[in-house]
Amino acid sequence: MRSVGLSRRLEGATVLILTALLPILAEALGDGPSPTPEARAVGFLTREVPAWPRENHCFSCHNNGDAARALYEARRIGLAVPPESVAETTAWLSRPSGWDHNGGDGPFSDKRLARIAFASALATATRTGAIADRSPLIEAAARLAQDQARDGSWRFDGENDPGSPAAYGRALSTFLAREVLESSDPSRFQDAIARADGWLTLQEIAATADAAVALMSTRRSADRRRSAIEWLAQAQTDDGGWGPYAAAPPEPFDTALALLGLSRGKLAPAEVRRMIARGRAFLIAGQQDDGSWPETTRPAGGTSYAQRISTTGWATLALLATSPIDRP
Repeated sequence: MRSVGLSRRLEGATVLILTALLPILAEALGDGPSPTPEARAVGFLTREVPAWPRENHCFSCHNNGDAARALYEARRIGLAVPPESVAETTAWLSRPSGWDHNGGDGPFSDKRLARIAFASALATATRTGAIADRSPLIEAAARLAQDQARDGSWRFDGENDPGSPAAYGRALSTFLAREVLESSDPSRFQDAIARADGWLTLQEIAATADAAVALMSTRRSADRRRSAIEWLAQAQTDDGGWGPYAAAPPEPFDTALALLGLSRGKLAPAEVRRMIARGRAFLIAGQQDDGSWPETTRPAGGTSYAQRISTTGWATLALLATSPIDRP
């Protein structure tokens, strides 16, 4: 067992070194510095986020929810995000009363799930300064509070456990909704927040999403954090990624969730930093030429524009959250 563990660490270190050398080699052989994976991802999203409403005459959870969140975060840390790439989304998010009538009223449209996706994007836009008026966020949070189940979670028709990039799953949906309430008005929504915390605390860690949410939740205990890290350490694959479950092949979305969870906390121990570095290497190795990632679908191997855009949004958020961690 010891030799197997050492072999895995050596393989992970080799992948990390090669990944770190690629931009240096590209710069030496090319005309100038190559764009970072984060910049390539942002470049892709700046094209796709405004494309959907213009081409389809509606706003979507994937383009104007998950992907837009990544652009707001990218602009916050100084990456180039053209204002026009989020202008329509920002205007749309500022009007929560119209979210249920976005033009995308097809048979697979889930209004409660859409409200979580749009409210999460609105919370990010407000936190990063893209929207100065907080009243839309408070209005959106009030709508979310009405959707909360008695047990403290957020449920929706056809909920998919452990979730997918555009269908979240119950644990991630509850976490995202709870974060919106916290960011809008923690005093007004304290009862709903407490019930959400109670539900999240009691959830067994049986999937990557469970472990990631346990680490991202603000009311986690030291024991729960340790359990989540141990679960992710055992579930990380030889090539550095994570699948939805411990024995599943790695996927970009599940790897992004794991990285977002592991990135929480200012003083990450060496073991966690190594896990993050290997996870980043997996994501970077899987990034496509246009800056996107192949969609994570349930079951795996499917084709879905929505899941592709949402997968890319989540992967971008993960790289942005961890970008300083594996630098020398």
